[in-house]
Amino acid sequence: MKKSIIIFAAIIIAGFTTKVMAQATENTTAGAKIVAPITINETSALHFGTMAVLAGSPGTCVLSTQGARSATGGVNLSAQTPTAANAAYTVGGAISTTYAITLPSTITVSNGTPAQDMTINGLLARTASAAADGLTGTLNGSGADTFTIGGTLNVAAGQAAAAYSGTFNVTVAYN
Repeated sequence: MKKSIIIFAAIIIAGFTTKVMAQATENTTAGAKIVAPITINETSALHFGTMAVLAGSPGTCVLSTQGARSATGGVNLSAQTPTAANAAYTVGGAISTTYAITLPSTITVSNGTPAQDMTINGLLARTASAAADGLTGTLNGSGADTFTIGGTLNVAAGQAAAAYSGTFNVTVAYN
């Protein structure tokens, strides 16, 4: 009986020892990838061109992302200088990566008299890589792309004759 208890105790101790000492190790890898910073450069400023507005008749001047201009309401378009131009940009960065464009919801342009400010809304972008209006593009095999911006200028009835200007931010970021 004494021999049985010793053997039984040895089996129990051996079982606990196996469980306590059981472990495994895996050699694992870690990594990171750094890409070139994305860049944006303006090559042309947004300008809706020259126009006149009929007294008492508000309207809009719409500039498409491809440079086509149209008017509604009392706005009459003119071919005088300055002429209409899309905002245009070049984008650079990591080859074959997609990026997103962030545009403001509105832009304010002023002639220096706040009561006469006009707003620009409905901003759209058109990338060369997508060849369609949208807010994403893809950098080509050289890590480059371009895009243009158009929108809608809201003109009040009897808007004062003057030169109007304003600024806005355009942001690009990797997807």
